[in-house]
Amino acid sequence: MSRLHGTKDFWIGALRAEGPAFAAAVADAPPETPVLSCPGWTVTDLTRHLGEVYHWVNIVVTAGGTTRPEHPELGALPAGTSALEFWQQEYGRLMATFESLEPEVPAWNWAPQPKKAGFWPRRMAHETAVHRWDAQLAIAAGEPIEAKLAADGVSEVLDTWLPAGRRTATGRWHGVVHLAAPDAGQDWYLRLRGEGVALLDTDTILDHDNHHARAEVTGTASDLLLALMGRVSFDTLGVRGDRALLDGLRTG
Repeated sequence: MSRLHGTKDFWIGALRAEGPAFAAAVADAPPETPVLSCPGWTVTDLTRHLGEVYHWVNIVVTAGGTTRPEHPELGALPAGTSALEFWQQEYGRLMATFESLEPEVPAWNWAPQPKKAGFWPRRMAHETAVHRWDAQLAIAAGEPIEAKLAADGVSEVLDTWLPAGRRTATGRWHGVVHLAAPDAGQDWYLRLRGEGVALLDTDTILDHDNHHARAEVTGTASDLLLALMGRVSFDTLGVRGDRALLDGLRTG
């Protein structure tokens, strides 16, 4: 089946669900609780990081151009302000910006695709969902990412992160990888060519075509996304074929 194509409303709806879930997990954790999926970070570090990301994205989408704005150094939080309070402030500001955002207006992004503001609601929906999972894992309460959102997150890794060269490992891989998420009714075929990648459009491929996949991975959309983002091992999913090719897919 073809990949999902989300809309601004879809991604904002995801942010409305994932944001409060992130805040609830943070509120339940002592500030210095380790975040096991982000080695070296505490819950406070994670919360501050996500608030700073929101702050930066708000600058980017309101700058009115496609040149990368200067990234501010925020420094220490004001006295008496917790990391969660800072996050809540930045989350509220970003949501207000997104609500009135025209997706086609110019805005810088780091990907090899049109420099338009519509890039950022998608990016923030997935950033928040994965970090919500991180925060919940820290309190042993990790819930999967909703299937349609996770499937779009898999697509984002394949059509945005990998073409931008944002891999964890360096290397040259060759062959087709097939990812399948039966719970979302989604399949992806990715051709690795040295350092390059090509996401094959299954809308133009006949059912009887042989994709000659050298590696196949099957799991829930949530588990696929978490594996691509470096949160869980591919070994926890169903893997067939050349396991080494999967190293060329990880972005975190």
